[in-house]
Amino acid sequence: MLAEFLVLLLIPGLFIAAAGWDVASFTIPNSISLALLAAFAVAALACHMTPEIFGSHLLAGFIGLIAGFTLFALGYVGGGDAKLFACTALAFGLHDLLDYAVVASVFGGALTLSLLAARKIPLPHVLAAQGWILRLHDEREGIPYGVALALGALVLLPHTEFFRLATGG
Repeated sequence: MLAEFLVLLLIPGLFIAAAGWDVASFTIPNSISLALLAAFAVAALACHMTPEIFGSHLLAGFIGLIAGFTLFALGYVGGGDAKLFACTALAFGLHDLLDYAVVASVFGGALTLSLLAARKIPLPHVLAAQGWILRLHDEREGIPYGVALALGALVLLPHTEFFRLATGG
């Protein structure tokens, strides 16, 4: 029951919070990444994840951390995005890591192209009065890639091995 609560409500809620925070401020708080780590650990214990499966999740998290921070070092993503990717990789495990990376990348490409196109259109005065929308519309700003990472995670989560283990499905 605890593992189900975590994968059905808490973890999706944390992905939504990460996306919302990233849109509003171009940051993802460390508390969200830490909560995702804790939720995974508790869910892994609650669903009696085998050491082999747990090890594959740890390896996926390590791979996600290396990939995320490589992209961060190259200036392609922010630090919060890198941490969110690593935490999601940990939860999804090796079994679903590649699928997650592909889905999140597709959403990231669509988000980037959409936002770049939207930035070419002048904002209506009603929207221009909102500071966060002005920043999102600013061509000198980056892309809140946490939105794509969170959306990819939300779409893929119900199809993951982690979800099946936690929900008994």
